[in-house]
Formats: sequence, C-alpha cells, structure tokens
Amino acid sequence: MPPGNRILLLTPPEERSTFSTLEGDGLIVSYSDDLQVIETIPLEEAPNLLLLDLSLVSPGSLGGFARRCKEADLPILALVPRESQSTVDPRLEVEDFVFFPFTDAELWARVQRALWRNGRGDSGQIIHVGDLVIDQERYEVSVGGRKVLLTFKEYQLLRLLASNPGRVFTRETLLNRVWQYDYFGGTRTVDVHIRRLRSKVEDATHLFIETVRNVGYRFRVA
Repeated sequence: MPPGNRILLLTPPEERSTFSTLEGDGLIVSYSDDLQVIETIPLEEAPNLLLLDLSLVSPGSLGGFARRCKEADLPILALVPRESQSTVDPRLEVEDFVFFPFTDAELWARVQRALWRNGRGDSGQIIHVGDLVIDQERYEVSVGGRKVLLTFKEYQLLRLLASNPGRVFTRETLLNRVWQYDYFGGTRTVDVHIRRLRSKVEDATHLFIETVRNVGYRFRVA
C-alpha cells in the first residue's frame, strides 16, 4: 500500500505516549519538541498535518509561527492544555483546536477532518489484497472483479482492517475509529456490521476477516 499521511507532532517528550493511538492506520507519526524542525524537514518527508501542543509556544510568538506554517501550506491542529483554555485567541490561523483532556476517538476524528479539509485524506490510493480491491477515491469495492455495494460504515470497517493486515483491533477500537466520539452505542453494533460485511465480500474462496475470540477482529495476512 502507498505511504500514508505524515503527521508531525510537536509536544514535550513526556506527553508523547498520549498520542500513541495515532500511529498506524495509514498515518506516519513523527515527534519533536523543537519548533525549528519545520525549517529543516526534507521536502519528501514534509508532513500533511502539524499537531502543535501550545505549551511549547510562547503567546507572543504563536501568531507568527502559525502564519509561517500557513505560508508553507502546513495546516495546524492546535492542542490546548487545560490551563490555557481561557487564553486561546480564536483568531489564530489554525485548522481546529483540541482541548486537553481528550479521548483517543475525538483526536482521531479531528485529525481525519483536518486532513480531509485540506485535500489530504485518502487521495486515490487503491488497496489491493488478492482479489479484493478498495478504490479510496471512488469509495468502490470489488472482489474478483465483482463490484460490492457497501454502506459507508461497512466500507470504513473494511478499509481500516485491510489497511492493517494482521493487526488485531478490539471491538472498542473499531467502534471509536469508525463511529467516532459522538457515538454512544455498544460494541455489539461492530459485530452486526462485521457480519453484514462478511456476507457481502466473502464466500468459500474469499475469506478476509478473522475473528479473534474474546478480543475483536483482524484482516487475514495474504
């Protein structure tokens, strides 16, 4: 599969573990606590999105830093510590704000939204695993040349699993990643959608999704 979107996370080293759930799933995450790193990144490694912990930037230099990023076509998702929430300038030139504390699902959804808004979401990449083809630009799925009609949630589930063959996803993780932070249903909805998805893309000769008992699901390694 082609390389995914690059995310540069500017945050203190002690905070990095907070963002570990962003790694994988089509995202390539790098870390730094040095604002000057954006001046030295090679073009071929340029990030698609900058996650900026505002605790690293003095209020006086924040506006200038945001403008430089905008001029470099580098969108910013601002991470705002609890103690700074009342002092954030809403005119700041950033894509969005994420306020601590946040859930993994909320962060994931806001990152995806920022990428899509800047035309940096899935960009015509095709996932090809055996007879399964997922066209991410057209939202089309086919198995052995046969077009498969999926609901959007079924498509999201399949794309997430197929993008990470062999990786086990718990039901809770799938619920958060696909239904995101505004969904309050139980994990049983994941089982229902997986069952429907299997009925559409699998048959006796095409088996893609494995159940990991008492845990969740994974996409078979080709």
